[in-house]
Amino acid sequence: MKLSTKGRYAVTAVMDLVLNQQDHPVTLSDISQRQGISLSYLEQLFSQLRRAGLVQGMRGPGGGYRLARPADAVSVAEVILAVDGPIDTDADRCLTHDLWDELSGQLHELLSDISLGSLAEREARIEQ
Repeated sequence: MKLSTKGRYAVTAVMDLVLNQQDHPVTLSDISQRQGISLSYLEQLFSQLRRAGLVQGMRGPGGGYRLARPADAVSVAEVILAVDGPIDTDADRCLTHDLWDELSGQLHELLSDISLGSLAEREARIEQ
């Protein structure tokens, strides 16, 4: 697993969705305004997130996006993998290959244990 700007923006955008989808779908333009991410970039990210089954799009007036599953059932790692995909480290074998491969595995394990729901709870405690 790699940490990229694309993955970071995807997690930020999905967290915005989690925090704002209470009674209605969230539009990408609203996420764009709140998070300072360009609308065209969000469209690309959400296309990948939708294909991965993490979000659902709602068409028409009042449309937008919702999480496809409860926030507690979606990990940060799933969001990152949806937009960045897995890394094939075997192709770039170098002297420190095993070190980076192990680090990537530990990072994936750590982020797999963090759900969007737990991040939302943490954010709510901070805002109080």
